[in-house]
Amino acid sequence: MKEPDDQDTDEGRSGSRSDGRQSSRSDSKLTQEPPVEIVEEPEEIVKKISENFFYNYEELVAKPYVSQDANIPLDFLTLEHSFGYDCKRRANLHLVDYYTVLYIAGNQLVLLDLKTKEQIYLQSFSGQGIGAIGVHPDKTYFTVAEKGSFPNIIIYEYPSLKPYRILRDGTEKAYAYVDFNNEGNLLASVGSHPDYTITIWNWIDEQPTLRTKAFSQDVFKVTFNPEDDEQLTTSGSGHIKFWEMAFTFTGLKLQGSLGRFGKTSTSDIEGYTEFPDGKVLSGSEWGNMLLWEASLIKVELCRSGMKPCHQGPINQIMLDEGEIITAGADGCVRIWDFETIDTADVIDETGLLEIEPINELQVDKNVNLFSMIKMDEIGNNFWLAQDASGAIWKVDLSFSNITQDPECLFSFHSGAIEALAVSPLTYLMATTSLDCSVRVYDFASKTPLVHTKFKQGGTSLIWVPRTVSVTAAQIIVGFQDGVVRILELFDPKGLTLFAGRKKNLEAELHLKYVFKPHTAEVTALAYERGGEILVTGSKDNTVFLFEVEKDYRPIGYFNTPGPVCQLTWSPASHPESTLMTVCENGYILESPIPVTKKVDDHDIVSYEIQDMLLRCFHFSSVKSKILRLLEIKRRERLKELKEREKEARRRKLAEQREAFGELLEEEEEEESSEEEEEEEEPLPEIFIPPTPSPILCAFYSGPGKFWVSLGKYDSGFLYHCQFPPFVSNSDFQAQEDEPFDFRSLEDTEDNPIQTIAFSSKQTMMFCGMRNGAIRVYVLQQNDLSLTSLKDYWHFNVHDNDYGCVKNICLSFDDQYFVTSGADGNIFVFNIFSEFIVEREIKAQVPPPRIGIESEAAPEDIEDPKAYSIENARRKREYDRLMKEVEEIKAEKREQIKTLRNEFWKLLAMNKELPAHMQFQRKDFNIDATIHADISKKTISKIQEVENELAWEKQKYELGLKKLQNRFRDPLESDIVVVHAIQSKHQIASYRLVKPSKYSKLKRASQAERRMSKMERFEKEGPGRKESLKDTSMSTILQEELIIEKEKKLGPRTLSEIMVGNQVEKTQKLIVKAERAQLKILQRKKEWEELYKSKPDDDYEDPRDVQAIKEAQTYMGDFNLKTASDYKIPEHMRINAAKKEEELGLLDTMSHAKKRYMNKCILSLRDLKLAVIEEIQCLVQELKNIQLSIPSSKHAPIPQVPQIYPEEVPERRFQYDEETLLRFKRQQKKRQRDKEDSKQIGSGSISGGGLGFLKQSYGKEGDLTTRDSLSRSSKASAFVTDLPRSSEFEKAEPSEVEVEITKREEVKHLYMQQYLCNRIKELTVTFDAELHLLRHRKLKLDTKMKLSDLHHVTLFQEMLLLKNFEKQENILQERVNSLDKEEQDMQWKINETQKEMEEKKNEITKLQEQEKALYSGFQSALGENNKFANFLMKVLKKKIKRAKKKEVEGDADEDEESEESSEEESSLESDEDASGSEDEVFDDSICPNNCDPSLFELALQLREKRLDIEEALVEEKKIVDNLKKEYDTLSKKVKVVAANLNAAEEALEAYQREKQQRLNELLVVIPLKLHQIEYMVFGEIPTDLSGTLVFSNHSLGRLQERIVQLQEENSRQQKLNRECRERRKILIREKREMAKTIHQMEDTVRDLMISKFGRVIDLEALQTLSVNTTLEELKIRKLRKELSNAKELRMWEDKIAQVRWELMMKTKEHTKKLHQMNDLYIEKKKLDSRLNTLQNQKGNAFQGPRKAETVARQKMAQLVQTQSEKILALKEEIALLRRKGGLILPPIVSAQENEMKAMDT
Repeated sequence: MKEPDDQDTDEGRSGSRSDGRQSSRSDSKLTQEPPVEIVEEPEEIVKKISENFFYNYEELVAKPYVSQDANIPLDFLTLEHSFGYDCKRRANLHLVDYYTVLYIAGNQLVLLDLKTKEQIYLQSFSGQGIGAIGVHPDKTYFTVAEKGSFPNIIIYEYPSLKPYRILRDGTEKAYAYVDFNNEGNLLASVGSHPDYTITIWNWIDEQPTLRTKAFSQDVFKVTFNPEDDEQLTTSGSGHIKFWEMAFTFTGLKLQGSLGRFGKTSTSDIEGYTEFPDGKVLSGSEWGNMLLWEASLIKVELCRSGMKPCHQGPINQIMLDEGEIITAGADGCVRIWDFETIDTADVIDETGLLEIEPINELQVDKNVNLFSMIKMDEIGNNFWLAQDASGAIWKVDLSFSNITQDPECLFSFHSGAIEALAVSPLTYLMATTSLDCSVRVYDFASKTPLVHTKFKQGGTSLIWVPRTVSVTAAQIIVGFQDGVVRILELFDPKGLTLFAGRKKNLEAELHLKYVFKPHTAEVTALAYERGGEILVTGSKDNTVFLFEVEKDYRPIGYFNTPGPVCQLTWSPASHPESTLMTVCENGYILESPIPVTKKVDDHDIVSYEIQDMLLRCFHFSSVKSKILRLLEIKRRERLKELKEREKEARRRKLAEQREAFGELLEEEEEEESSEEEEEEEEPLPEIFIPPTPSPILCAFYSGPGKFWVSLGKYDSGFLYHCQFPPFVSNSDFQAQEDEPFDFRSLEDTEDNPIQTIAFSSKQTMMFCGMRNGAIRVYVLQQNDLSLTSLKDYWHFNVHDNDYGCVKNICLSFDDQYFVTSGADGNIFVFNIFSEFIVEREIKAQVPPPRIGIESEAAPEDIEDPKAYSIENARRKREYDRLMKEVEEIKAEKREQIKTLRNEFWKLLAMNKELPAHMQFQRKDFNIDATIHADISKKTISKIQEVENELAWEKQKYELGLKKLQNRFRDPLESDIVVVHAIQSKHQIASYRLVKPSKYSKLKRASQAERRMSKMERFEKEGPGRKESLKDTSMSTILQEELIIEKEKKLGPRTLSEIMVGNQVEKTQKLIVKAERAQLKILQRKKEWEELYKSKPDDDYEDPRDVQAIKEAQTYMGDFNLKTASDYKIPEHMRINAAKKEEELGLLDTMSHAKKRYMNKCILSLRDLKLAVIEEIQCLVQELKNIQLSIPSSKHAPIPQVPQIYPEEVPERRFQYDEETLLRFKRQQKKRQRDKEDSKQIGSGSISGGGLGFLKQSYGKEGDLTTRDSLSRSSKASAFVTDLPRSSEFEKAEPSEVEVEITKREEVKHLYMQQYLCNRIKELTVTFDAELHLLRHRKLKLDTKMKLSDLHHVTLFQEMLLLKNFEKQENILQERVNSLDKEEQDMQWKINETQKEMEEKKNEITKLQEQEKALYSGFQSALGENNKFANFLMKVLKKKIKRAKKKEVEGDADEDEESEESSEEESSLESDEDASGSEDEVFDDSICPNNCDPSLFELALQLREKRLDIEEALVEEKKIVDNLKKEYDTLSKKVKVVAANLNAAEEALEAYQREKQQRLNELLVVIPLKLHQIEYMVFGEIPTDLSGTLVFSNHSLGRLQERIVQLQEENSRQQKLNRECRERRKILIREKREMAKTIHQMEDTVRDLMISKFGRVIDLEALQTLSVNTTLEELKIRKLRKELSNAKELRMWEDKIAQVRWELMMKTKEHTKKLHQMNDLYIEKKKLDSRLNTLQNQKGNAFQGPRKAETVARQKMAQLVQTQSEKILALKEEIALLRRKGGLILPPIVSAQENEMKAMDT
């Protein structure tokens, strides 16, 4: 309600824009005056709304639409209750107080009281659905974001439920999510397709603060950061985005940063939560959690063993009381530690980190948690969970001893409601869905009664009519797998109670019948109007009929031309009962009740009804024709209207014509000419869609007539159709039938009627629409022709996007109306009635039948692949035929077997006959062609079978190959067991696989230190720069020598010889002085080196210091690796690469030993084969010998040793035809056994599979001795042939023969004994070899077991080291980089020091040169020179000189002269300035009587001095800069050294931690009792945990080290005593040497004073033996004089030449003057003659002459060219005045060029 004092506020609000129809209408109602003030004021000024302002809900809410002139009340349908729940909608569960929840149900918002189960409904304002809802943090407001064209966001006040604020223009079509900030003053919303706009609202003032596009794909969620309102997060399809409010130059903006997945697969993000520090934790589709930081994935979290955190996507993540709560699609709620996740980081390249939850809860099976919300109850930790499988759960997350189990508060259908039916007797309703459940509700008392679940989802359902079940207690349901179940509903309270039955059930469902008529989902069910026949339709294009009275005995089925979508029986008003079958693809069939024949069930081959009388209507699209017809009618009406208007206009004109006359006629003509006939647009074309429109529903209007509603193109109309007459064997697909009538429906072009239901009196037609709306048409009674189809009532109920109305029903008394939709909602409406009828408060559940409790339930069909009724019938017939065929085959086989036996008997009788009477095998062939044909057929059949089995053959070959590659190829040698011959001992080889990857792997360690630049510099050598300098100096010297040689090549004059002699003399003196100076410098250098090599008093040898340090660190302390302060030596540090190498080395060694042992065992096996072969030969010989001796003297024949199958395992893969046949027989036997008994184990199958191979070993063993048998067979054949020949000779033997026989007998007895001994010897020798090798193998087994244990330890260490490897490499890289940096800086410091030393040496040299300059000048002055002070002042005078500048480029002479003049002027000014200091002193003039040469020498030496001083200044500046650089580098080195020490300490600590972790690994060391030396009271203690395990080698080394240290200690003490004695001697010698040096210095001083009179510097004396400067000046003077004389002679020659030329020119000039005089006289004569001619003929020359005009033009051109030259010269002068100006060549004009050409 609007308050009276809010008039201004309301007026201010009415000026806001609203594009919605309802909103604008409501605004117009609220405002009373136009908003004049708002128009005048700027747009930025917005008046605030009063806090007490509320909108009127009744004025804004969307109301039903009623057509014009219809007497239908607005409250025709009143919503009574909602039984459904849109559980798959995001965030569709909110809590406004502890017992009230909010959720969206279609176009309604439902407020559900958890205690009383009461519901309150708020309708949508737009009438087009609700997009999202949200609740204020204070639970005082909740928001409803709607759908539609520019939908609004309505904020309601709670608990008054008044509309408080309306936010407009936030998106185009629909809102996807809304969220309040933590303080509740801001609201964030995000839109759905197409704009995806994110808006931040100041919702109290109804103003948007910020707005931008969120993303280009679906956005699921938007939330504020609880700790920072300026940060937001959005997530959606394949993205997550992080937003921040930032101030820019254009104002406050939303800046988004898209999350980059990087190496991680892109995922839809459903759930996430923000951390206080800005990080975001999100879920993923595969169940892992992603931790985001700065728009990047910091780490991916999973469970141990790389298992995902949830099985499936994580739908919600919450941060609650320091714990992370995740809810996933697997139905689990898991609790995680916040700090563990917040500090998580990547540890390897996979980017995964394994963590485990603190607690977890499995809510229930088949639960899909979509969202959770906490219930604010003090002392409890209860949560409400939205289950996408169709439930609302109450979950206790306290995880204590009194934690309650999850409680299912409400249970609903999940997904679309596929079918709905209402009881014909009471207020009961049954529904089914694809969630495999069937539910029954009492919609009068608003109570769900019972639900049951099956294996497959339900697709159709109807209530069995009362003609079948009088109590209306049965429901028939069709399922996805084609099964039909009939369920019986009853009240269990009427049953006899027994143990185990619950008392509190309101109703129960009992399975009464179950059968499977179809192979696809059942889409339609219908009972015949008399209840005698049940019809089922399916998507498998069949309709099945059942006889109800005979327990649903199948009658048969008929095929349909398309999937069945509806089955309808004709009403009772029709004379015949017919079935109308509606197919989706446009076919409608009508069939009568088939005639049932009494046929024995066993005689039925198929249930298909062949003689079914079907009439078919194949719908052909007529919509385009209807539109064309309507367009024609519209144009005809327009034409009639125009004709009427013209007729009226003519009448009017006629009346006016009578009044005004001819003037009106002219106007009429003009009007008629202006009226042009408009060209009519072409009529709409006839269009038939290529794909038939689907039929949605149909109903009978009369016998053979029906109405039908279609979708897609043909929507918008109801079509009245009629079945064509029956034609036998007609082709339905060729038919094209059209309706004969239609009804146009308003606003159904894209919103067709989905389903239709009529009231019991046929006065109301209820329609369910595609967009979720309900439409009710009011008809006249029994008006099935729909002639009165005009007035209707329309209201949006279900969701407008996906809430298609799938089912509508009316109660048995037309008091209730029920709808169900694809959005999972079920609504019950109260139908308006003028009569007040007392209704039942509660529906009556049918009582149970008598004996239902004892009735056995039928066996349910749970297997979706079970045979349908028809398929079972066909399978039974097929089995019967196959059985008959098998019996015929068996009879034929018996006959063939009898004939075959007779044939074999004939063959046997034929063999008994003499050879000449026997028939050959070919004689039995009656006809050769028969065998040829049989063989051809056999070959063709074999080929055919091979072709048929080619694919399977290749498949099994590939399978075998894969198995071999996986199991056999890696195997280097299999187990070979060699048995002893005379004992039970045996020896087995090792099953050896190919070497592991570690034996081949040699990975470079990343923890190696790299060589620094300093080390490389030291390696290259320090003399690199010096060598470069030396090479450059040598090249310069070579160039000077070449120049000198070139000079020497020319002829020398006398003056040159004099100069050369002077130069040589001077050079000799200079060389002598330089040698002396060099000797002095060399001596100084030797002294410096000697002093440098002298150690300091506190000097210590670095090797001794290092040794002392090591001794102090390690002496007397054997650090254990388990010690806390254990420092790992550099050479003992281990990493994963070294451990892998160690592991590989161990594998290689063990593999080599095993391989060698296998070779020995194989050689032993080969020996056994050879022994057996030899024994077989010996036994055969023994048998041959025993044939020739009496049996009484026969020795027992030794048994031939046996080859066991395990001794030749490679023969397991060898087979022959007999082996394959044996295998085939065993396979057949197993198949027979399997048919006899169903239970057979896999072990028996595998045992049988190996049996045929085991039997073939004996044969293969015989094959190995085939050669020996062939060799022995010759002897046996020879021996057996002897008695046969003697059979014919039976004469008495002679004495000689008897003797020979005795001798042979003795010989054979000896050979018998020898062969037996030889066989025994072979067996004993082989057994001995086997015993020895077995003993060796046992020892090797022990070692291999130890190596296996060691291998396990190494592998564990390697895994542990790999975990440490990455961090260790980082630390090592840090140490290496710092070490490299330190070495580089140290190298730079050393280089700087070297440069400083070089510069200091140069400074020293310059100072020495300055001293030498003064001393040389002093020596040149000589003694007692009166101008010495003056000349010394000249030399020492300080003069400021201009800096020398290099001139770049070619400069003009004028420029150089100007610069030189400037320099001279500057020098003069400097001299003037210096002269001002001392006016008496003037160094520009040489005083009188002063030697000019000395004065010039002073000036020259002054210039040298100034050069030296300037060089000194420059060098000192360089030294200062080097010092600064040195100090900077020193400071940096200290910092780097500190960082390096810290990094090394961190690395050492990490190494220590790694060693501690390695120490935690268990190592198995087998010990014998004598190796244990730790005794307690002479016994081994039970606890050995405090003992140490030492190797004998280490213990021996420690003991030896004790002795070594004692000896070393004695040696060091002895050496120390000797060094002390030596030190005393050296000190005494040093003292004596110092005394001797002092005496020698005194002697030298005395000698100097005696010789020179004073102490002088001998070094200076040696170096100043000659004045080099003076000598150089003299040589220069001599050279100058010679050059001047030469130049003087050259100029004299030039002057003589010029004088001669002058004389010749004078003579020529005189001659020219004489000629000029003659010409002048001649000219004068001509002038006088010309004057006379002018006087006579003056008239001819009075006008302007041509020559004058030409001359004048030439003069003008000349003046112009001269002016241009002047301008060019001025520009050039101006350019030259500027420094750096570019001089261009002079400009020559074209005219000047022409004039020059003319002159030439």
